[in-house]
Amino acid sequence: MAELHCHGGRAVVAAVEEALGALPGFRQAEAGEFTRRAFDNGRMDLNAVEGLSDLLAAETQTQRRAALMMAEGHFSRRIEGWRNQLLTLSAMAEAALDFSDEDDVPDAAIEAQIGDGIRALAMEVASILAAPNAERLRDGIRVVLAGPPNAGKSTLLNALVGRDAAIVSDIAGTTRDRIEVPAAIGGTAFLFTDTAGLRDDSGDTIETIGIDRARAAMDAADIILWLGAAEDLPRDDALLIAAQSDRADDRRPGLPLSAHTGEGMAQLTKYLLDRAATMLPGEGDFALHSRQRQAVGQVEHNLLAADGARDLLVIAEELRLARRAVDTLTGQAGTEDMLDRLFSGFCIGK
Repeated sequence: MAELHCHGGRAVVAAVEEALGALPGFRQAEAGEFTRRAFDNGRMDLNAVEGLSDLLAAETQTQRRAALMMAEGHFSRRIEGWRNQLLTLSAMAEAALDFSDEDDVPDAAIEAQIGDGIRALAMEVASILAAPNAERLRDGIRVVLAGPPNAGKSTLLNALVGRDAAIVSDIAGTTRDRIEVPAAIGGTAFLFTDTAGLRDDSGDTIETIGIDRARAAMDAADIILWLGAAEDLPRDDALLIAAQSDRADDRRPGLPLSAHTGEGMAQLTKYLLDRAATMLPGEGDFALHSRQRQAVGQVEHNLLAADGARDLLVIAEELRLARRAVDTLTGQAGTEDMLDRLFSGFCIGK
């Protein structure tokens, strides 16, 4: 296996590939084959592979930092610590079961030691589960702009993303469906969603469908920017915005904001970045994918079941199941189909 770095343009690369392809036994590497061979030969575990995949797709500095932490094995080292602790606890449980009649196995205290070790490990695992998830980091913080018709949602969306992504008109009900626009602000990925104006008296079937989708978007939002009346605030953590502040000298509650003059835009940007910082991994932290969170959740479930059991046989079995869940995290068990999907997304020569 060899990796070549060619100088020149595409014609040079194509000529080199043609020449190599004419040699007996030579073929082009499959997508992700270099990394898969490193995984198969124990040079990388599954978490490092997933981190590398995220690193290749990273578009913001926050994504790059979190992916690099995973690719460099910070999470894998934490898992290896869990595995060693589980092996020690399992050995203690087996000793208590098989050799409790021997003088050198203090059965009176060993069960308490096992219980203390299980509880301490369960707390550490729970702290990892409480960390931000990688899907939010990858897809962006979901920010939904909502409010009644003609509140200025589309104009604000265009100002936030820096381009005319949504049609702006004085006609009520111009936006009839969700408009999703990804954007990076301050090194953080956001997914902004413009929604249909909310009202209860619409007689238009299409507009009614758009309103239903707007409410669904609000339910799934990480942040809601509410451009309506204060008494209609959809939830307590929504940001109330007094939009179109350049049009009238009023004293409406909320953040005074004008997408045309720029009033309030700096404050809104700071608010979004501050809120995003609480939802994303910080400097030096990693983020878990749904597969990793599921396996870590299984480890926690088994530890809690072991802690609640009174029979040493049950405790030993739950510890064994926890070790199996750890093996799925590192790729040592039950991951073949997932690996095929993962490596198919890699580029040639990676």
